[in-house]
Amino acid sequence: MGAGGGPRTNASRAGAEPRRPAGGGWVGSPVCRLPGGSQAGTRTRPEPRGTMADNKTKPTKPANKTPPKSPADPAKERAAKRLSYESNSSHEGATAAELSALEEAFRKFAIHGDTRATGKEMHGKNWSKLCKDCHVIDGKNVTITDVDIVFSKIKGKSSRTITFDQFKEALQELSKKRFKDKSNEEAVQEIHKLIEGKAPIISGVTKTISSPTVSRLTDTSKFTGSHKERFDPSGKGRGKAGREDLVDASGYVPGYKHAGTYDHKVQGSK
Repeated sequence: MGAGGGPRTNASRAGAEPRRPAGGGWVGSPVCRLPGGSQAGTRTRPEPRGTMADNKTKPTKPANKTPPKSPADPAKERAAKRLSYESNSSHEGATAAELSALEEAFRKFAIHGDTRATGKEMHGKNWSKLCKDCHVIDGKNVTITDVDIVFSKIKGKSSRTITFDQFKEALQELSKKRFKDKSNEEAVQEIHKLIEGKAPIISGVTKTISSPTVSRLTDTSKFTGSHKERFDPSGKGRGKAGREDLVDASGYVPGYKHAGTYDHKVQGSK
């Protein structure tokens, strides 16, 4: 029972809390009213978890739109390495007029027989040709075997070419064998003189070797039938006369051997 004798309700209880609405959280709901009309005050509670306030969308990270790198091209890598080497080399930017006679000869032999060569590197085949054409190989002190051994020693393990600096190192190695009776400096100078200003020697066209089979097929004296009529006794082709029957309009009987000699005989008898 309440103080006034009536039934006691939840609203008349001091400090009674209102029921929580079925729809969700409540904020600022009146707690109760005291006798006399004075309000006991309001009471707030934090919103429960899981409401819209807490379910704020978090900013997502932008997707990585960078395309995957394609496999590297070996040719482009070699070109990049070559460009980097050229930029760091000691003879960078040298023009044809500024090149020494030795380096000019190196470039001429380096591009010989290779349309894609730049003249910066030399293959073993061109190195052997240089030593042969410039008479570095004398057959006694320096042989083709010595040239190949020095090339394999100077070049890198995974490389097939040598640069100009490696080329000079190779010449220094060969100079010790080529000029044994001279000092190291004099031997290097002498071997440089053999190469300076030189260019690859282009030999003439190689003659074809005729085999007995080919000779038999091309010997016109052994032809028979219609093929024989197409060539004269010397082996020269007769042209149209060997392919068609031309009409003889000279007035002489075919096979007559003294055609055109009548005037000569008449004049001789007079």
